Amino acid sequence: MCGITGLFDTSGKRAIDRDVLHRMNESLHHRGPDQGDLYLETGIGLGHRRLSIIDLAAGRQPLFNEDGSVAIVFNGEIYNYRELMAELIGLGHVFRTRSDTEVIVHAWEQWGVDCLKRLRGMFAFGLWDRNQQSLFLARDHIGVKPLFYSLQPDGYFLFGSELKSIMTVPTVERKFDPTAIEDYFAFGYIPDPKTIYSQVKKLCPGHYLLIKVGDTKLTQIQYWDIPFAPTVLKSEADIERELIERLTESVKSQMVSEVPLGAFLSGGVDSSAVVALMAQNNPDPITTCSIAFDDPAYDESAFAQQVAQRYNTQHHTQTVRDDSHALTDLLANLYDEPFADSSAIPTYRVCQLAREKVTVALSGDGGDENFAGYRRYRYAMAEQQLRSKIPSAIRAPVFGALGKLYPKLDWAPQFLRAKTTFEALSKDLVEGYFHGVSIMADRERQKLFSKAFRAELQGYAAVDVMRAHADNAPVEDPLSLIQYLDFKTYLPGDILTKVDRASMAHSLEVRVPLLDHQFVEWVWGLPSSLKLNGSEGKYILKKSLKPYLSDDILYRSKKGFSVPLAAWFRGPLKQLVRDTVLHPRMTDSNIFNLDYLQHVVEQHESGRKDYSTTLWALLMFAAFLRTNA
Repeated sequence: MCGITGLFDTSGKRAIDRDVLHRMNESLHHRGPDQGDLYLETGIGLGHRRLSIIDLAAGRQPLFNEDGSVAIVFNGEIYNYRELMAELIGLGHVFRTRSDTEVIVHAWEQWGVDCLKRLRGMFAFGLWDRNQQSLFLARDHIGVKPLFYSLQPDGYFLFGSELKSIMTVPTVERKFDPTAIEDYFAFGYIPDPKTIYSQVKKLCPGHYLLIKVGDTKLTQIQYWDIPFAPTVLKSEADIERELIERLTESVKSQMVSEVPLGAFLSGGVDSSAVVALMAQNNPDPITTCSIAFDDPAYDESAFAQQVAQRYNTQHHTQTVRDDSHALTDLLANLYDEPFADSSAIPTYRVCQLAREKVTVALSGDGGDENFAGYRRYRYAMAEQQLRSKIPSAIRAPVFGALGKLYPKLDWAPQFLRAKTTFEALSKDLVEGYFHGVSIMADRERQKLFSKAFRAELQGYAAVDVMRAHADNAPVEDPLSLIQYLDFKTYLPGDILTKVDRASMAHSLEVRVPLLDHQFVEWVWGLPSSLKLNGSEGKYILKKSLKPYLSDDILYRSKKGFSVPLAAWFRGPLKQLVRDTVLHPRMTDSNIFNLDYLQHVVEQHESGRKDYSTTLWALLMFAAFLRTNA
């Protein structure tokens, strides 16, 4: 795992400033503390920070082909590199290393952009081909590894593994994209391809850029999407066997490492499955790490311990306490733009713990998106069933009115909290799902933003992000559609971003076997009924894991990887919240409505409403302004 940077003159004529490239590269030292190198020639400069995992001696980057005409900087792992290396040697290519990085160089020479169809792994890279006078940037199928870029008005093109590397360049304008701020307070993160800054973009998962000297037109080109090719139907027992075979193969392929390797173990289905299959395929005890909470309502450490004991792992646990608010500025620096998933706190802590024991860790991320494990899928399908029975002409006004009139009863039992459900039922599937996953409803964001900022948005609404993906979705099945929306937004924008920055802050490589793209393709060919069966999410995954995990692990209620914000914000962090949210930095920003900020703080303090998610989003936005803007 590494950090990559680059400077490219689209005119192909100007020299690259070594000092600028060095600053960009060193800003990513945490991603690759083992080595750092630069390569410059007229028109192009490449930088690399290395965390050594495979071919420790010879895998140094930037790395070149035989005659030095092709150079690459690469972040990630190619799990099928040995098979590709053998094929390429058979085609006449000569290798100087046994690294997966060199495989990409020769794959480019052999197949051009179609090399991406051959790669199996997580990756982001920049490849310069002097003969073709082209710069080739690519990001892996699912978006496990990040890549940012910016084309400057003077014709220089910059790229890097993190936003901070680009923002070290003084000429990059720090003007905010107002639509990104609207997106942030809806989703809790800024979805691809936007960043908080108007001049900087993210390369989307499954996309590439090919830039030639003299051409300043940047078009992201998609090379992969979920195919939704139906799996040949068999008996459930056969599907269960094949699922385990395929997942086992993915786990084994991602256990290749020349440095210590372990796993995250939350005690949930997905991480427990990964640990179980690792243990089945490793003669030595697996090192596992988990997080505990001092609030028992959030603590799952006993279940993690149960799995650890069953598979005789070397298990390590760390407890997250309410003093973790001190991480807000640190997290703002890690993510470089506002990021409001509070589970970034335990994720940071578990990565910190894991790095003390191992250099590579496998995680269970992706199971919920693949197999419909989130509770919200169950609620969305129940709402969709009701929608289908009531004509829109009746449903929209009736439930819209009920949503407006019904009070927001955060303190009440779940069955009485009907406001959000009524509002969702007044909308179509996509807008209703967006409403359900938003951290702040449309009506709340309208109150949150100042009149001047709302005018800047010019009618833009964050739901447009999901509508655009839905319009391009190669599927009509309602459950598959909303899973697809999560695959395009929540998974890369939140889950994978959170883990990448938290792990790289500790120079830890995290691998995700449930998101191997070949495994994903097979899973998404299964019928929806094998994922959400009645009220049971992950139906077929859980059935297939019965020989490996107890019912306590497979069928207990899901808690999620979260922290007790509501209690923290009414207790030990009460004054911090007030001081931060109502700080002049926020109130003078011209983004927010001061009266509504005061309302949110006071209502939460009093216990009348739970605004903990909104307050955390505001805290993290304030921390971003304090540390980055």
